[in-house]
Amino acid sequence: MSIPHASPGELIDVRPFGANWGDHRTTTLFKSEQLEVLRLVLPAGKVIAEHQAPGEITVQCLEGRIAFSVAGERREMVAGQLLYLTAGQPHALEGLEDGSVLVTLAIPGKR
Repeated sequence: MSIPHASPGELIDVRPFGANWGDHRTTTLFKSEQLEVLRLVLPAGKVIAEHQAPGEITVQCLEGRIAFSVAGERREMVAGQLLYLTAGQPHALEGLEDGSVLVTLAIPGKR
């Protein structure tokens, strides 16, 4: 069974979960030939080991506190902050508090 994604023109709610944290999980909101957007849920203590994305990415903190490591430098992200990475740039994440981020990935080679 395929996972439902948003259709073009459909509104997507990315407001903070707040007190409704509950059982929310990481979700791909939509994927097209050139772009993928997901909401990554990071409970406190969860670590995503260093990895690379094949295309450029942006990461916007929607809620909580997230440690984001890139180029050997650890940065703390809070709600309202956004960062940009070039293709192939190694990075890692850690939930310092329950939080979520909006990740936008450019898919290379598609025009």
